[in-house]
Amino acid sequence: MLRGDKMGLQNQQIHGPIPKIQGHAPEPFPMSQVQTPITGLTVANGEKLAWGKRTYVMGIINVTPDSFSGDGLNGNTGSALNQALRFQEEGADILDIGAESTRPGYAAVSQEEELQRLMPALEAIANRTDLPISVDTYKAEVARQAVAAGAVIINDVWGLKAEPELARVAADTGAGLVLMHNQRGTEYQDFVPDMIASLEESVALALAAGVAQENIVIDPGFGFGKTPDHNMIVMNELGRLKSMGYPILVGTSRKSTLGLLLDLPADQRVEGTAATVSLAIAGGADIVRVHDVKEMVRVCRVTDAVVRGWRPDGWKTS
Repeated sequence: MLRGDKMGLQNQQIHGPIPKIQGHAPEPFPMSQVQTPITGLTVANGEKLAWGKRTYVMGIINVTPDSFSGDGLNGNTGSALNQALRFQEEGADILDIGAESTRPGYAAVSQEEELQRLMPALEAIANRTDLPISVDTYKAEVARQAVAAGAVIINDVWGLKAEPELARVAADTGAGLVLMHNQRGTEYQDFVPDMIASLEESVALALAAGVAQENIVIDPGFGFGKTPDHNMIVMNELGRLKSMGYPILVGTSRKSTLGLLLDLPADQRVEGTAATVSLAIAGGADIVRVHDVKEMVRVCRVTDAVVRGWRPDGWKTS
């Protein structure tokens, strides 16, 4: 599920029921080959992931035929691999691969089609890169096959509300699990408390399925089931999510709220993305999910130096 594709030129709403995938009972899982807890993962520069040390950059790889951001690779394995290698060179910490777009006017794809797009690219990237791979999907079977092929994190745009069985995949394989807030429409009784309550429900589903607490990451879902004004509140109130006690992922990259503010197309929103990335870090974000890796790595380093006291190796004060 490609998160950025959720935003339309106005406040994109998700129409129809939350997707449900029908299928047979899953086969037993093989012994997990992934790292639990995910703080043992090796990220950029051979470092071990350690929450609070610095902000981690998740690079978006879209293997869809379309994308709101203009970077859909249409299942081209070579292009996906080249992008992954470039992101690794530019300093990405995690690669997030998704094969189902939900841009405005999208047509949902079957499990089989999503796997046909996803697996060749994921396998090629897993064989050629050193970075942890996240699979962006809400489908349990897609996640299961992705983890077997090398993914170590499952990034669920529906926070287990579409397919709770996904939690079992994370629990049985030991994969990390990103739970994003999302809902149909944009109506709330009290926006921030409602968002937090929904995330708490997602976390409860994960824990009940046996997902390790230290493997859970939460995401407020900038641009999903929210108006542009709600998105501004998310950025201003991000610190309130810290009380939940989980690392926070924020994905604002190139989204339409930035387009409304700047009156610019998706491929010209890098400065707006940079502003929200820096604000997200100041608000407590631990991971930022971005299209423009090279630029956002630089933004993160400078912001981390101020907010977290991070310093590069060989830092000198004179």
